[in-house]
Amino acid sequence: MYKIVEKKVLSETVKLMKIKALLVAKKAQAGQFIILRIDESGERIPLTIADYDRKQGTITIIFMEVGKTTKQLGTLNVGDSLLNFAGPLGAPSEIKNYGTVVCIGGGVGIAPLYPIVKALKEKGNYVISILGARNESLLMLEKEIKSFSDELYIATDDGSKGQKGFVSDVLQQLIDEKREIGMVMAIGPVIMMKVVSDLTRKYGIKTLVSLNPIMVDGTGMCGGCRVSVGGETKFACVDGPEFDGHLVDFDNLMLRNRRFICEEEESCKLAGV
Repeated sequence: MYKIVEKKVLSETVKLMKIKALLVAKKAQAGQFIILRIDESGERIPLTIADYDRKQGTITIIFMEVGKTTKQLGTLNVGDSLLNFAGPLGAPSEIKNYGTVVCIGGGVGIAPLYPIVKALKEKGNYVISILGARNESLLMLEKEIKSFSDELYIATDDGSKGQKGFVSDVLQQLIDEKREIGMVMAIGPVIMMKVVSDLTRKYGIKTLVSLNPIMVDGTGMCGGCRVSVGGETKFACVDGPEFDGHLVDFDNLMLRNRRFICEEEESCKLAGV
């Protein structure tokens, strides 16, 4: 059993939890994920590692309550335990010195961006971070990411904080200023990663994205998380989750991610969440 040792409510639907998982914390690296199961009757869901503490033996996860399992997970409190907590899974982020890197996080995608920003800064990069959300209340980890960023920009759809507009607008401004950008890392909604990748492709800027397809086992066995990258079939759980954004078939990814919407809604109704 994996005990919840800390819980924070970041917004009405977004929660942060620290889970005691000694062996996972010992091996975790930026960009990897875990798969958890609440109890015997629960489903397995993947969540990106938002942070880890090797000394305390904890893994931090941040999630939005959008489906049956995440809503149930949100009802748990400090002292409660999870039945399964497998990881770290997936390939670690490609951390090296690119010179100047632009790290872009949208919505809940800001959470997995944090350890990547930290690792890139520790590698000697000049880090420019751009955080985006629908409104100010959905922004998260701003102070934490700022502490490892040389520059930090905020964009909100409604203009409640930072610049009104999208993260791609800020990125375009940086490009227009003739900033020398060695690499862009984008994590967030699929449409956001698509827009960012389409933009950087025009300027030949290396772009990595972290994909979030439907996933079941997380070890390459089920094939549920397959994505098309450069015309080849890849599995996000073992080949990713990070891929070259210029090669990802985002339209196919968005289509596949909508496969079980009706089933998810029915599952929530049956569970009363």
